[in-house]
This record gives sequence, structure tokens and C-alpha cells, in this order.
Amino acid sequence: MTLPAGWTARRPTLDDVPAILRVVHAADTFAIGYPDFSAEDVVECLTAPHVDPAADSWLGLDPAGDVVAWAILDNPTGVGREFVEVYVDPERGRELREPLLRRQLARVAERAAGRGLPELTVRCAACPPEERWRRILADAGFTFARRYVRMSRPLPADPPVIPPGVLVRPVRPDDEDDLRTFHRIYETAFADTLDHDPRDFATWRERIGPDPSWDEWFVAEVDGEPAGVLRSSDQGADRDEGWVKSLAVLPGHRGRGVGRALLGHAFARYAVKGRTTAGLGVDLANPTAALSLYRSVGLRETSTVDMYELVVPAGV
Repeated sequence: MTLPAGWTARRPTLDDVPAILRVVHAADTFAIGYPDFSAEDVVECLTAPHVDPAADSWLGLDPAGDVVAWAILDNPTGVGREFVEVYVDPERGRELREPLLRRQLARVAERAAGRGLPELTVRCAACPPEERWRRILADAGFTFARRYVRMSRPLPADPPVIPPGVLVRPVRPDDEDDLRTFHRIYETAFADTLDHDPRDFATWRERIGPDPSWDEWFVAEVDGEPAGVLRSSDQGADRDEGWVKSLAVLPGHRGRGVGRALLGHAFARYAVKGRTTAGLGVDLANPTAALSLYRSVGLRETSTVDMYELVVPAGV
């Protein structure tokens, strides 16, 4: 797929992070109403273990040579489906979204062949305002896969309710056994979800990075045994929002208030740090009735994201 006359594309480097961030902020503001990406997020995408920017990413430039689009592949585990993002400045980069998507789909075909697979499933996300993007995806053969809901609530919240026999504590980041327990609970709890891609401990630990806000990560114990975990992220910090990245409770301990207790502790920690809201995202296909839990602690739906998918045959 060729680019429009006068437009060009090249591979990104880490020197392009500020230009990429400007594009992503413009795209996010159009799609969801506010910037939802940081420079650290861009660096993480470009340095992810299973991403080679020289093969898996493109920058789109307008005739003046300004970066107005960014396409990136992601596969957190190196197995399973691929994810494609094509960010464009909605005012200056719309012409590049379809050709860059086509280039990324061709790359997915190459990656399938390189892994010795007959095909790979690729997913792309679309927010409600992105009707033109939905049409581009439909024209490329994508079909609707599932919907994710973003939820939020104001802080401070009521003090956490702790059921009898339940203890909630911060994770111990200097204790590898405690981190391994955290990882085990997460993997076990999400094993029954359709989209879960398992990661071994080493891969999971590497993806966390060196300096997360460990005091916002919690472990819940029931009668002294680890039963649930909550992981936070700083992705909403620039909006004074605490963000629950994942909440996991072992199947045998569900329905006992463990998840509610973990959320209560996280909300309290966010409030102490001066955050004004708490938020999270939920997959509506989650079989653990998470939406009911989140509503019960005051979270309300604020936006949706639809995921579309396409099976791409291997090719070169």
C-alpha cells in the first residue's frame, strides 16, 4: 500500500519519542477526550521484548516532514495474538491511517511466517468517536470481538471494609518469593479468561520495570494464605487519577469480599497521595462478574472501547 503523494514514512528511534507523544496525545484527545499516554509509555512500546522498531513500527510524515502518525505492533508474551495501534493526528494525519494499517498487517503476516505459524490473529481498538477508523477496519476485513468499559469514581472513598479473616498488605518488592506469589495468583485467577496470555515469572517481572509505585500494589490474605492481588499503574497520574491495572482473586476465595477489600485499600492509598479519582478498565466478557463488584464500590462507566480482530495468513 503506497502513501499519498508527498507523504513519507520511516522507522522510529528513541529520539522520536517527543514527536510520537504529540501524535498520541492528539489522537487520544480526539478518541477519549484527554491524553492517556506518557513518554515512558512510548519508550516501553519501542523497547518491548517482542518488538523491533526497525521492523514493527512506522512513523508517518506529512509533506512538510512533520511526524503526524505512528504505527506500532505489540505482543506482550511473544505468543498468541498480535495487537496493532495506528495513531494519527486527527487534523493532519488522517490520510496515513489506512496505508499504515496495511503495512502493519503485512508485518503480522511476516511475523507469523517467522514463528512457523499458518496464521496470526491481530486486534485493533476503536473508541466511539473513531467512526472513520471503524470503516477502515471493516474494509480491511476486521470484525467485532469484544467491548471494554472504562470506569471511574471520585475520591476519597469510604474506609475499606475488611471481612473477618482477611488481611490486606502492600506487596513486598524486595522479597522475590512474595513477587512470585503475586505472579502466581494473577496467572491462576486469569487462567479462565478467554484473552489471557500466560507469562512466566521472568517475563512478567521484566515487563514491570524497575520502579513502579510498589506502595500501590496489594496482597490479600485469607486466614494467613495469599488469596488475591491488586496491581496499580501511574497511567492516570497526570490527571490525579489512581489506576487499578489488574485485580485478581483466586477462584476458591471469590465471593468473600477479598476483591472489595483490595479495592478499598487502593482507593485509600490513592486519596492519601492526593488523587481525586480512581479508575480501571473491565472486559465485559470477564466471567467473574467484575462489573457488579466495581459498581458496588462506587465505580461508574465513563467510556467504552471496542476491539476488532482479523486472522492474517502467514506470508513474506
